[in-house]
Amino acid sequence: MQDIIKKTEVLLEALPYINAFRKKVFVIKYGGSILDDPEIRSNIFQDIIFLSYVGIRTILVHGGGPHISSRLKATGKEAVFHDGIRVTDKETLKIVSEELGKLNHQIVEEFKTLNGDVTGLKGHENIIYVEKKQAPKDLGFVGTITAVEKETIEEHLHKGLITVLSPMGVSTDQQPHNVNADEVASAIAISLKAEKLVFFTNVPGVLRNPAEPDSLISTLNARTIKNLIEEEVIAAGMIPKVKAGLEAVSLGVTKTHIIDAQVKHALLLEIFTDKGIGTQIVKEL
Repeated sequence: MQDIIKKTEVLLEALPYINAFRKKVFVIKYGGSILDDPEIRSNIFQDIIFLSYVGIRTILVHGGGPHISSRLKATGKEAVFHDGIRVTDKETLKIVSEELGKLNHQIVEEFKTLNGDVTGLKGHENIIYVEKKQAPKDLGFVGTITAVEKETIEEHLHKGLITVLSPMGVSTDQQPHNVNADEVASAIAISLKAEKLVFFTNVPGVLRNPAEPDSLISTLNARTIKNLIEEEVIAAGMIPKVKAGLEAVSLGVTKTHIIDAQVKHALLLEIFTDKGIGTQIVKEL
């Protein structure tokens, strides 16, 4: 009986959050090595379907870096990066497009298996508009986002469909470009004035000491982020996530969340409980 009562208490704790977030937009970015773990994938997709069932309009932006690198290796082509960005020549672009297309289809089919109402979109299908990214080294077909065609996305969301989007864009002359998935998620969240932008990672969030999971920093803003980057507490792959999340909240997104995909039902625990489990980024403390 006590277990049943506890379950009821959990539902009651979630109720005000469900009420507050109904019909709001959540943008979720999921990729990297955790994309390949079927158990993690299933947990995340179940959480997203739950959001959809309670009326939250959800967009999932997926990455695909490891898949692309594996395919390049299989073809004998070296994966080249500059400042963390994949250098994308014409041959690499073709592989990027094919692998992201396969992943998009796979994710959509898995949502359907779990009884999710879902649709798949490709960013280069006149959804994400870009111009060539400028850098000290020529990055090839890598884009910087200039605009988001939000009407198409909103059309699917208003139908109650979980919208799965590949991180590619198209230039004004219809040339496809590779785009960083964190940047795509942030740009879409800003365009739609989303309630939440969520980045899944393989760590608990931003840690003051990477060796100590209990050193989680639960809340960040612009000032604390600047200090922690200078102190190299925020470093490596966490920097683009934190910067994208900060830009989002400075341009109208209510909150950004960085959470550990390896925690079972991490998304529900972060969104529908009073304490949460990850790091949130807010405009002001």
